[in-house]
Amino acid sequence: MENIVWHQQSLTKEGRRQKNGHHSAVFWFTGLSGSGKSTIANAVAKKLYELGAQTYVLDGDNIRHGLNQDLGFSDQDRKENIRRIGEVAKLFADSGQFVCTAFISPFQEDRDTVRSLLEEDEFIEIFVDCPLNECEARDPKGLYKKARSGDIPQFTGISSPYEAPKAPDLVLRTDQYTVEECVAQLITFIQKKNWLEEANKRDI
Repeated sequence: MENIVWHQQSLTKEGRRQKNGHHSAVFWFTGLSGSGKSTIANAVAKKLYELGAQTYVLDGDNIRHGLNQDLGFSDQDRKENIRRIGEVAKLFADSGQFVCTAFISPFQEDRDTVRSLLEEDEFIEIFVDCPLNECEARDPKGLYKKARSGDIPQFTGISSPYEAPKAPDLVLRTDQYTVEECVAQLITFIQKKNWLEEANKRDI
């Protein structure tokens, strides 16, 4: 961009990771409303914290109360919502932290765009897979009922499409496993990559 010059920071991502004692990455939880994204993201963040890691959660509803409060739910606004979150998530990864993001993020193209912002081993697409009928039966926020009655237009899964991940890094079946079991599946995934090795050595 004209008249804007990137300023190189004195601290590097690698240095921050070394200081924190672990890798950094974005765990991108995607799925229908009511699938359990926020619940699992927060549970994972808590577990990582207990294991000595630096973590943060970016939640869809919370972000729309602040950073993205100017956006609606048109396709274009949804794309911009995810674009902004992708840039914020990238900053967290650069700071040496694990960031858990819980967003419906219905379009594959947008999720792929976020992946392209990060290095190969920094974006983990996690499909929180739960059938629509189960999500609708749970309806924790009463949104499906409003969508069915026409009070909420362009609602994902009802009047707006959801594109399931083509090749997710991990699938969590929340209709078949408990929150604790889903958390364990992701922690195992992380441990297999040795991303917590230094943190575990430090805390044990």
